[in-house]
Amino acid sequence: MKPSVTLLLGVALALSGCFASREARIESDYSYNGNFRRYRTYDFVTGDGLASDTSHIGTVLREAIQSRLRIQGYKPARRRPDLLVNFRVFEGNLRFQGYAQEDLTTWIKNGLVEDDETPKEERQPYKPVRLLLTDGTLLISLIDNHTNRAVWNGYASGVAVPPGPQGEVILRRSVRSIFDQYRIFTEGYINSDR
Repeated sequence: MKPSVTLLLGVALALSGCFASREARIESDYSYNGNFRRYRTYDFVTGDGLASDTSHIGTVLREAIQSRLRIQGYKPARRRPDLLVNFRVFEGNLRFQGYAQEDLTTWIKNGLVEDDETPKEERQPYKPVRLLLTDGTLLISLIDNHTNRAVWNGYASGVAVPPGPQGEVILRRSVRSIFDQYRIFTEGYINSDR
């Protein structure tokens, strides 16, 4: 039996998407002030820009982020969410300041949380790292709604997004790869019936 041209073309497109998404550089950093154990709800930042964009790409990104947060036990909330989610796609190269830190899950397992009351000598130092993010950077930020501080940034750099369905697949994979850096489940989620 001869394979159809459509099937071969579909397989070629799927493989090209895998290669494009593997080339992306995935990084994240977090705030030592983040109280990650208490976050349970989220909503998206509203206003101008892609976060409020009703375009197809904005919708695909919002749905992918919602899906991942739901898997990790977070619930959407319009009134007083714990976290606000913001995302943006940058075109062109971008200079970005990140931080060299231990893994977020290790930080949380150690039970460390800093706040304004933490003595200066007990605070963790931030070790800034200057990064050059290449064309096509997707940045996702989680903001503590009570303090108005960004507590986590995840980004994929070098994401080539072709038009059409293949671009959607690459965006969804990029969101999944970014959130693989944020492996925080809500408290009690694993033991609950969901």
